[in-house]
Amino acid sequence: MTDLSILQPALRFAPELLLKAQGRGLGMKAAVFDVDGVLTDGRLYIAESGEQFKAFHSLDGHGLKLLAQAGIVPIICTGRDSPAVRRRVADLGLQHAHYGVKDKLAVVQQAISALGVDWADLAVIGDDWPDLPLLVRAGLACAPANAHAEVKAVAHHVSALQGGEGAARELCDLLLIASGAYARLLHGQLTTLDAA
Repeated sequence: MTDLSILQPALRFAPELLLKAQGRGLGMKAAVFDVDGVLTDGRLYIAESGEQFKAFHSLDGHGLKLLAQAGIVPIICTGRDSPAVRRRVADLGLQHAHYGVKDKLAVVQQAISALGVDWADLAVIGDDWPDLPLLVRAGLACAPANAHAEVKAVAHHVSALQGGEGAARELCDLLLIASGAYARLLHGQLTTLDAA
């Protein structure tokens, strides 16, 4: 049997990216996630009846739960509203979600003010123009590989992964490593998944 106490995390990020993800101290305090194009691949499936279907990646969902366990507040901010997104957020037990948002800057400013978080201690991942006001203010701005060119241009980090295919999990892992919580959470899951 393998000695689990000597197992070291395999995931690595560039030192300069880790420094950026540390913000002004021990890591980012909160992270904002867009939905369409970040937590999904951006495609909208609409049935003839008007019902919307969305596909979410389980890796992203688990990453969001790990962030919350580490004390980094995940915030969902999406321009669209649908039962599918509300169901996914509820299934993950996320406490901070904003749906059908027209002015993401105003909503996120209010949310982080209520949490006592400054922009410098906030990470944001977005994929299109409505996310730009958040990305240019965030301490750490990220984009999935399939983001619009203008979003990639302002991002501190562009994932090699696409939205809905693990890009959000990559940001979660980066934030967990930068905060020092990654190894502890990994080792905890080697013995039980009950806390996840």
